[in-house]
Amino acid sequence: MGREIGLGFSSSIRFAGLRAATIVAGLAALLLALGAPASAQTLDRLAKGDPFRIGYRQFAPPYSYAASNGQPAGYIVDLCREVADALKRSLKLPNLPVEYVKVSAEDRFEAVRDGRIDILCEPSSMTMSRRALVDFSLPTFLDGAGVVTRGSAVKGLEELRGKKVGVLKGTTTEETLRSTLAQMGIAATIVTVTDHPDGLKQLADGKLDAYFGDRGILNYLIANTAFGNRLSLSDQYFTFETYALGLPRGDQAFRLLVDTTLADLYRTDRIRDIYAKSFGKFPPDQFLNALFVINGVPK
Repeated sequence: MGREIGLGFSSSIRFAGLRAATIVAGLAALLLALGAPASAQTLDRLAKGDPFRIGYRQFAPPYSYAASNGQPAGYIVDLCREVADALKRSLKLPNLPVEYVKVSAEDRFEAVRDGRIDILCEPSSMTMSRRALVDFSLPTFLDGAGVVTRGSAVKGLEELRGKKVGVLKGTTTEETLRSTLAQMGIAATIVTVTDHPDGLKQLADGKLDAYFGDRGILNYLIANTAFGNRLSLSDQYFTFETYALGLPRGDQAFRLLVDTTLADLYRTDRIRDIYAKSFGKFPPDQFLNALFVINGVPK
């Protein structure tokens, strides 16, 4: 949005100078007000005692989910708890209140943009289009999409021809599935669902022929559902996704604190404990090991 402001010349040079100086000062203040989003003052707001609001997903285990006791849990949620502890130390507020706000796959980025949450703690894939809404931290995980079927696992997307394939609505996984099938000329019926457990249940009940989603989540759910022994996850990765924490745009001080927290974790054994809590053991695969090494940025 631009504005044109015409400045008339005064017969008095002194008056013109004063008037120009006043206008320039006013424009500078206006540009600062327009250019700095409200969320850019996260640390200042928290320093006044406002709660730190962590956004999480209910059905995205083992990264972000509601545990059996109703409490937020998961690998990425635990990373954000480390951020909360870093905030308490940095702001010298040991009793800084922390609130957990449930978000969905459809509204998660808008929740950051609109200031409903301070940080998005779930398997969010970094994309350039999403960076129009939010900033991203250093990467938190590497994963990719796989296909779940009843019985034998599929070896290629060609096997989905003529099938009903479920996928989580409003995700990069949905976009990838649609575009890839179109490019390969594979005609399939794509059925969107609101959460992964529902998608796998529809698959187990025969309402779907396959389900497409992030392998880490699917592997966890298959191992922890009563009907998991009837389902098979493909060995093949059909995409690679880089996860990161979603942050308010333009809030450089807050982003630096978040990135410093993650880098410190990646350089120490602390990341081993956090990873093992959700995945059972350490080390992870070679890709994730490389992520920790590369992003363990020195102070």
